[in-house]
Amino acid sequence: MKLITGADGFLGSAILAALKAKGVPVRGAVRSLAKEHNVAIGNIGPDTNWLPALKGVDTVVHTAARVHIMDDKASDPLSVFRSVNVEGTRRLAEQSIQSGVRRFIFISSIKVNGETTDLDVFTPFDPPHPEDAYSQSKWEAEQALHKIADNTGLEVVIIRPPLVYGPGVKANFLTMMRYLHKGLPLPLGAIHNKRSLVALDNLVDLIMVCIDHPAAANQTFLVSDDEDLSTTELLQRISIALGKPSRLLPITAGLLKTGAALLGKKKMAQRLLGSLQIDITNTKNILNWTPPISVDEALRKTAEDFLVRQ
Repeated sequence: MKLITGADGFLGSAILAALKAKGVPVRGAVRSLAKEHNVAIGNIGPDTNWLPALKGVDTVVHTAARVHIMDDKASDPLSVFRSVNVEGTRRLAEQSIQSGVRRFIFISSIKVNGETTDLDVFTPFDPPHPEDAYSQSKWEAEQALHKIADNTGLEVVIIRPPLVYGPGVKANFLTMMRYLHKGLPLPLGAIHNKRSLVALDNLVDLIMVCIDHPAAANQTFLVSDDEDLSTTELLQRISIALGKPSRLLPITAGLLKTGAALLGKKKMAQRLLGSLQIDITNTKNILNWTPPISVDEALRKTAEDFLVRQ
């Protein structure tokens, strides 16, 4: 039996569906409103009782987390992130051991490596450089899991994805698709950065491999589509997938950064204008894995889903 936490979320629901399609016995852990194959576990924290969800489970895929929030209103964001992402994860791992779980797959974040790349791309061997409360909590959770693995023999697999997109995507990616679908002009036609993304299908495929692959134990894997795009290229290819012309104004990155700074939008500008590149060579070599679908195929599926929902 496999347990997927956050089973009603964007990633968790996709993993659950993929395992069901293969006939793998699977259970989902959700906060509330338990449905078929799901168990309600309430809020995640240091006192969460995971034991009912862990009965008969040999592998845990932990996707549930307090996610990154652009304008966090919490008075002490790091404390809240730690409660859910560190202590909640530690509690799940400890109770997993009690329940006889063999392997624990933790979905972390490339933000553990850092926010941007300039000359060098991110690898799993880089010194961690988390820059906000969310990524700090993910890094601390990784360390807690490694310590538990060292002391107990639990097999821990860490996966650090970048931005994940696919059918049902929300947040900034959905906003970009809406702008492009409406034909609104965007001042992003002259951006020469490079960013790694990962399609939902590609991430789910890697997770499925990590569930059983003997070489995955106690490894940290970076993941991407293995094709890096500038913001301009991404918008152009989303437009093609949507069947819409892209109306991108060729405003220089320098001018956009200045304007964003004046408006207090430096972080947003960093995501649109900065580079974040990931080297997945180690992942491909250890697991003999390559992303099964291309960027264009993933964008087509994402666009088709978006258009159906309009």
